[in-house]
Amino acid sequence: MPQTRLVVVEDEQAIRRGVVDILRATGYEVTEAADGVRGYEEAIKTGVDLVLLDLLLPRRDGFEVLLELRKIRPTLPVIILTARGSEDDRVRGLKMGADDYVVKPFSGRELLARVEALLRRVARPQEVERARLGPAFIDLARREISWGKGIRGDLSETESAILGYLLCHRQRAVSREELLTHVWGIEPSGLETRTVDMHIARLRTKLRGPAGCAMPEAILTVRAHGYMAAPDLLPLESKKTREVSA
Repeated sequence: MPQTRLVVVEDEQAIRRGVVDILRATGYEVTEAADGVRGYEEAIKTGVDLVLLDLLLPRRDGFEVLLELRKIRPTLPVIILTARGSEDDRVRGLKMGADDYVVKPFSGRELLARVEALLRRVARPQEVERARLGPAFIDLARREISWGKGIRGDLSETESAILGYLLCHRQRAVSREELLTHVWGIEPSGLETRTVDMHIARLRTKLRGPAGCAMPEAILTVRAHGYMAAPDLLPLESKKTREVSA
């Protein structure tokens, strides 16, 4: 079985060296880059499974790299490495499609937990594989939305996992803390719940479709409780269901 391939894009040598050493000691294959240009070149190579991306980079900053990555590889898992106190940067990064972030200074255990949780989400099969929202079909396994006439959109790993979880628990509201625990695989704490809100906002925007589409609401906000799948967001028959019925 091939090793999981990670790319670490960080300009501070001491931090980059520490991150690379921790990941390699755990068994990951790691490529490192000290600036945004080299980082982007490494991240778009075939076989890369996850990118750890600093925001303040020479030659090309992390936001530019993230924006271009989302054009070329819209579902590639990306974790932002960000300095403490830069809340605006974290929010901006999540809105642009990052899957998670780790705040500097961070421990090796926290970093590995975030990496492993995100990789589990990528590898975990969806219990609900397909869904329908009005005229659109959503393929959670392929992380793709189709509105017909060749119009398609992409979901990130995390967005697909959020939708799958809400659909599996469609009869009730799901709290932000529950989503953090079961989708992100981390213990919720204070500011972390904003991560959920940013992903839900981005997901809602994607599910509204291109201009001119009259799409029903996909995700409802339940005050003081969290989020739930809207009545028009319907799960379709899954592979698991077909196998059982057969």
